[in-house]
Amino acid sequence: MGVDAAVLALHYQNDVLHPDGKIRVGLDADRGARQRLLDSAAALLDGARAQALPIVHVRIAFRPDYADLLPNCAIFRNVATIGAVPEGQWGSAFYEGLQPLAGSPREFIVKHTRISAFYGTPLEETLRVIGARRLVVAGVATHSVVEGTVRHAADIGFDVMVAEDACASADEAVHRASLASMRLIAQTGSVADAVRWAAAPH
Repeated sequence: MGVDAAVLALHYQNDVLHPDGKIRVGLDADRGARQRLLDSAAALLDGARAQALPIVHVRIAFRPDYADLLPNCAIFRNVATIGAVPEGQWGSAFYEGLQPLAGSPREFIVKHTRISAFYGTPLEETLRVIGARRLVVAGVATHSVVEGTVRHAADIGFDVMVAEDACASADEAVHRASLASMRLIAQTGSVADAVRWAAAPH
């Protein structure tokens, strides 16, 4: 069989990663940690492109008036309070250097408004269309969109590997705990390990 894997890149957006972003998940407090994350995320995208793996770039964005935001959780209420990731504005745009490759037939964009990237989106359909059965997942934050998406992916039958160095949480202990929790349902490893796993024929 040929390669049947795809990469999910979650929330590599300005409000999440840029020093002037409104969310930042604490990464601005440690320039070393932030730069390591950015380098690892870039390495993941570069590695996927070098192996001709499909990439689905997942972004979170809401109407600027937040009329499409369901405020049942603290995390969503906070997004509205701080005015984060408004559709059509700088904060919700992809971070420079981690954006989709324009014109590539192997790169896709999905927008979501909940925790899991699958909920209420065409993500599963997109992955089925491109023939993916295995997923490399990475993004910010580890314990939120990454873990929520990984759990959803496992429940609907995908084999998953988390590229742990291309993920981050504001609290390193929370990041580590989330990875430990996900090891019950997914593999975890470095970006290099994840790209090798994805590129191997199954």
